[in-house]
Amino acid sequence: MQHRRDFIKHAFLSLGGLSLPGFMPALAASQSRGAEPMRFIFMHRGNGLFPKVCVPPSLSAAEKDKEKRNEAFEVDLQKHALPEWMGPLEAHKKNLTIIQGLSGKMCTTGHHSWCSSLGVYKANERPSSIKWATVDFELARMFPSPLEHIELACFPTGGGNARGSLDGIAQGFSARGPQQPNYAFGSPKIAVDEIFKSVASDKNSQIQYQLQRKVLEFVAGHETELARHLAGIEQRKVSAYAGAIDDIRERDRKIDLMADTVSRHVPKLESKYLAANMTTLDRQLGHAEVLLASLISGLTNVVSFTVDELGHNYTGIPGIEGESVNMHDVGHGKVIGGLAAEEIRRRTEQHHMVVMDKIATRLKSVPEGAGTMFDNTMILYFPNSGETHHSHGTEFPFVVLSGSNCKLTLGNRYLRLPYWGNEGHKTLGNFYTSILNAHGNPIKHFGDPDPALKIDQLGPIADFMS
Repeated sequence: MQHRRDFIKHAFLSLGGLSLPGFMPALAASQSRGAEPMRFIFMHRGNGLFPKVCVPPSLSAAEKDKEKRNEAFEVDLQKHALPEWMGPLEAHKKNLTIIQGLSGKMCTTGHHSWCSSLGVYKANERPSSIKWATVDFELARMFPSPLEHIELACFPTGGGNARGSLDGIAQGFSARGPQQPNYAFGSPKIAVDEIFKSVASDKNSQIQYQLQRKVLEFVAGHETELARHLAGIEQRKVSAYAGAIDDIRERDRKIDLMADTVSRHVPKLESKYLAANMTTLDRQLGHAEVLLASLISGLTNVVSFTVDELGHNYTGIPGIEGESVNMHDVGHGKVIGGLAAEEIRRRTEQHHMVVMDKIATRLKSVPEGAGTMFDNTMILYFPNSGETHHSHGTEFPFVVLSGSNCKLTLGNRYLRLPYWGNEGHKTLGNFYTSILNAHGNPIKHFGDPDPALKIDQLGPIADFMS
């Protein structure tokens, strides 16, 4: 029995690493919503994001005083300058919301967070710690697509969620359900090869794709026949494998029906995004190309993108391009290549905004309905482990770009919410509940509560609900 499971596992990994049994998309026929689907992009980074760097520099003296005391207030971003590192988002200011004051002390914080900041519970590297699907998967199931969800990552190699190759397929930072980690693509090339293989122009790739389909057809029949001769737990296990294989085959069938559309949007990656020694900054931009092609072609409506993680050694940072930067050292304030740690942070975070601008600008150029694809998109950038290197989870700053059809009251706001422990304080769970509720999931509350908070923690953030 173990040999059969190993065979199926490796067969599924060869299909993109996103299809292990128990991790399958729900491919039931979706009901027509009578409108274009909403799309969600979760861009998260390691090593924390200092709340102080997210503050508009042009606040009044009174507003700066409130900010210093962490008192709740908001301002119209159109009347204020953005922090310098957010400059690439200047053209999107009317769509921009900077949210301060959300906490996540119920999550795993500090060096590594695993999937906790998307799931709002404490998690570690063990799948057994995963309590439920992360918020990105909940949204993906609300807006079905053939691939349901795609995850891209600049993997760590020095500890953290994934270990080993930067360029492979490995356990990611999202979760499909209880004890069900997702798998992420580490390089733009492998992502293109796997996601768009059904329309590959290369003859060998097409042969491989057709062989994989034949293997699945054979295994599905074998598992179904085997289940007839078993009973109890083993029968249920084998039936689950057979059902998982059928789900993959149904996914492939749907993609085949979209072949003309998908083939028009296969990303033609520049050579620098294919290089074996590509820099971190190029890897991030290459992943953005894959992300955009996957969304525009209709293969998915939800993407999670780990732009970096604490264990990822950065390369290509402007001014110190030749350095391989250990972000743990940056977290401890070390000077590297003559640059102070805070300056290294600023330059890497500014490049994240370049990537965010690239995504938003491209989506704004794609017609959809009476507007553009961006109208139906929400892009969220945030730290996966809280406010700093050794974080406590008291603050998770968010930079959000949202289109006109987003169901939340966002855009053109700098918003500081009541600080942790104060009346009216809100958590990551409240924010994710708001997103889910506003777009059709009536869940009472997403995620674990903070046991140290003695205030009402349930439900959405009323100020965000239209």
